[in-house]
Amino acid sequence: MMNAREEELTARALLADPAQVNIYFHQKRWAELAALVRFARRDVPAELAQTDPALYRQLREQITRFFLRGGDVFSLKKLETLARN
Repeated sequence: MMNAREEELTARALLADPAQVNIYFHQKRWAELAALVRFARRDVPAELAQTDPALYRQLREQITRFFLRGGDVFSLKKLETLARN
C-alpha cells in the first residue's frame, strides 16, 4: 500500500508519460493506476496556482490530456478491488 506522497509521485509520473498507463494496465499494476485516477479526479489544488503557477498549469494540462485520452473509463472502485487482491 502506498502512502499519499508515493501515490502523488506515481500519478505525476504517469501523467508526464501517458504511454506508461497502457504498460501499467498490461502489467496489472492496479494500485498505481488507482492512484492515478484518484489524483486526476481530485484535480490540481487551486492553491498551487498561487504558489507554483507553472506546476499548476502543467498538471492541469496533463490531467486534461489524461481525460481526453479516455482516462474517465477507468473505474476507481474496480481498480481498488483489483489492487487488494
